[in-house]
Amino acid sequence: MDTHENPASAAHETVASSTRRTAAALPDLEPAARRIAELLGPVGDGALDGPTPCPDYAVRELLGHLTGLATAFRDAARKDLGPSTAASPDAALPVLLDDDWREVLPRRLEEVAAAWRAPDAWTGMTRAGGIELPGEVAGAVALNELVIHGWDLARSTGQPYAAGEAELRSCEALLAPDEDDPDRGGIFAPPVPVPADAPLLDRVIGLSGRRPDWRPGDR
Repeated sequence: MDTHENPASAAHETVASSTRRTAAALPDLEPAARRIAELLGPVGDGALDGPTPCPDYAVRELLGHLTGLATAFRDAARKDLGPSTAASPDAALPVLLDDDWREVLPRRLEEVAAAWRAPDAWTGMTRAGGIELPGEVAGAVALNELVIHGWDLARSTGQPYAAGEAELRSCEALLAPDEDDPDRGGIFAPPVPVPADAPLLDRVIGLSGRRPDWRPGDR
């Protein structure tokens, strides 16, 4: 997915290993969702056409993608399997950003975090991106998407970004190459080498296929 993008397909390719890695404790999506909401205020209209670490996305498309994935993973948690969970997130580019995104995106972020607080969200099977997958895998993928794309948005708009260790450990487990599938099904971009003693956030960003030192002028 190169975390840009097909989170459901990535989970589908790594269901067995991801299930083992995420079986211990259920992550909380609320801090990652809240951080993204807090990043939105300084994003003026003039920033919407700026570049992001996702090569196919400008800031406006990253925001549109965040709105779509929050909706899809909210519905996946609720087992409300309909159009939002059936469509691949990269089925059509560019990703459209509605005029009311400043009201809709924060609300969707609140909803996706609330939906994954329900223990039932993490059990049984659900669907995201048109792929059937275990609830605990879908939840781990949802958290990963929020953490990584939160970093994307912060870096694109010149804002600081920090994430909790528990969130980052969950992302690290999901993104790490598996010894049985070192290429991770060809879904993620190749990891970017990062020093072993680098901060955990930088190591996770490197695993996602991004350069931790990316700046808008690099594009």
